[in-house]
Amino acid sequence: MIVTTTDYIPGYEIEEIIGVVMGNTVRAKHIGKDILAGLKNIIGGEIEEYTEMLKDARIEAMNRMINEAKKIGANAVINVRFATSQTMAGAAELLAYGTAVKIKRKSF
Repeated sequence: MIVTTTDYIPGYEIEEIIGVVMGNTVRAKHIGKDILAGLKNIIGGEIEEYTEMLKDARIEAMNRMINEAKKIGANAVINVRFATSQTMAGAAELLAYGTAVKIKRKSF
């Protein structure tokens, strides 16, 4: 499965646009990590606990999007984007979305 943020893939042509695919996850802060993050907020610097949480959330959302694309017969997802939103106090959603397509190698 080719996944890209561009609207084309060099060396390939789009045979069919299947539709929009999405994958999301909602993550909540862990109370222990939240305390550590609060301390770092006072002294400054990167809050690694949240960086790691969001990295894991991006990977999970993207995997869910790819699985949705596979289910509908796509072999690539183009124009991939990510969005985040706070769903409730202490929890955030991460959404990955793009256009599921069927591609084939260009014949030269």
